[in-house]
Amino acid sequence: MQARLREVRVWEPEVRWERRADGTLLVWQAQPLAPYPARLSDRIAHWAAVAPDRTWMAERDGTGDWRRVGYAELAGLLPRVGMALLRLGLSVERPLLILSGNSLEHAVAALSAQHVGVPSAAVAPAYASTGGDYAKLREIVAQTTPGAVFVRETGPYAAALAAVLPEVPVIAVQGSLPDRAVLRWQDLTATEPGPEAAAAHAATGPDTIAKFMFTSGTTGSPKAVIQTQGMLCANQAQVLDCYRFLADEPPVFVDWAPWNHTASGSKVFNMALYNGGTYYIDGGKPSAAGMAETIRNLREIGPTWYFNVPVGFELLVEAMDRDDALTRNFFGRLRMLMYAGAGLGQHTWGRLNELSVRAVGARTLLGTGLGSTETSPFAAYCTEDVDRPGNIGIPSRGMVMKLVPVGDKLEVRFKGPNVTPGYWRNPKLSAEAFDEEGFYRMGDALRPADPENPARGFFFDGRTAENFKLHTGTWVAVGPLRAGLIDAMKGLIRDAVIAGENRDELGALLIPFRPGLERLVEGGASLDDETLYAHPAVRARLTELLTAHAAAASGSSTRIARAMILARPLSLDRGEVTDKGSVNQRAVLTRRPEAVEELYRDGPGVLRVTKEETT
Repeated sequence: MQARLREVRVWEPEVRWERRADGTLLVWQAQPLAPYPARLSDRIAHWAAVAPDRTWMAERDGTGDWRRVGYAELAGLLPRVGMALLRLGLSVERPLLILSGNSLEHAVAALSAQHVGVPSAAVAPAYASTGGDYAKLREIVAQTTPGAVFVRETGPYAAALAAVLPEVPVIAVQGSLPDRAVLRWQDLTATEPGPEAAAAHAATGPDTIAKFMFTSGTTGSPKAVIQTQGMLCANQAQVLDCYRFLADEPPVFVDWAPWNHTASGSKVFNMALYNGGTYYIDGGKPSAAGMAETIRNLREIGPTWYFNVPVGFELLVEAMDRDDALTRNFFGRLRMLMYAGAGLGQHTWGRLNELSVRAVGARTLLGTGLGSTETSPFAAYCTEDVDRPGNIGIPSRGMVMKLVPVGDKLEVRFKGPNVTPGYWRNPKLSAEAFDEEGFYRMGDALRPADPENPARGFFFDGRTAENFKLHTGTWVAVGPLRAGLIDAMKGLIRDAVIAGENRDELGALLIPFRPGLERLVEGGASLDDETLYAHPAVRARLTELLTAHAAAASGSSTRIARAMILARPLSLDRGEVTDKGSVNQRAVLTRRPEAVEELYRDGPGVLRVTKEETT
């Protein structure tokens, strides 16, 4: 019998739907969306008055202590920094470009720009710090024509600034540049706000562009998604409607995810502001090296709502298995867990439930949803007490979900107040993103959990652009196949890239989860990657699990006959993975043709299904 679910106050939706003669399904909630403010700064002003000394955001300083900014201090900084940005001539046509990662100054700079009607655009730091020709950064600069660029420290970005932004004013907290003036952050915060700042703020409203957010650009040039004040406020009203417990006590977030991505940059960042919560900037990352900082922070700060990508949860589970104090602090006041970015394995789902029961005597609600940069991002969510991962739920209030038959799939589209009006300076791409009824085309496919009752939610059924045909003409649905393989490998891989287009059988490039593989070999932690991955015990176990997965396949489109560990890490700069950890299938296959060829040459690194066990 499953342990009870911890009490949590969430929505109680009344779902409606309509089926059209052509098979199209429309799904929505009957209740209207609650009113929301015209701009996020209204919520900042509210909390500055109601809870002036409450910590809005905290970041560790060089000594390891938390450096904090309260709501009243934030409200006082916005017109000062905003005034300085206006004096630099910034505007919608000349926005603020942010190259640095998450920091208190980054947050204040972005909000100050919003305060006076200047959009900001946060860019993946790797675009400006990994060398090369800075191709993606050049494309972003060409699209946005920034009027100034903010960096926390000049050093990591000096080469990119010289190569791509030689004439653009640079604002920095620390550092200098050779033969170039740098505007000091301290001077901006000391600027006396004049009437221009007040007038600019008064002119902002729901249609004012708050920021440009760039899609990952893994299949082409990054696209500048317009995000308005109204979109962001509507989305936060939708989030609060779903996570109603946010209104019961000031929420606490411990978050590492980069603000140049919508999951944290638009959702979690604004959840703290909108609900008067506290956001602790986690300097860690979901990697073997970066997880130590995350664990340090979670030992000290217990969140009330927590987000991570599946590999981050896998690493966290590994740590909590060895640390009861961490487990108790993490689950102590937690109301909800959310995963996104990739499919969560059943083994990780189960362990999180077990650890929650061990810590607090009950399971903690664990769920996911569906969204994109273009939907601000919260579009659908699942709060049902389900027994396995994958259900993305139902559309949020104020949204209509449209599912259109495309072949044997249902392509999902959305319409609502949180959907972007389009892409900056790209009317053609904007027009192509919407159908004839004004629904935004997500490019994802969904399948109903219960074909007779859409209120039971939907499962992600792959990105339509990832699917391909075998040599026989049989279509392969990559999304569900990949999720099933990850689950079948029982924590030994963190992701997989499915290959086989125009071939006779499917193969997979396995992205290893090293801690899991280390446990298969005595002394595995001391081995280098090449030795560990080639170890007979590792190969035998992976082959055993691959064979079991193939034995359960229903046909050639679901039977993976061969696999190979992808030892060389995925590249952010080459678009194979985002800095949030999401893997782009097409980009990996396109940029690593030699790996695909090796997979089908039966080289020494290839794992083959044991045929006699699958016949």
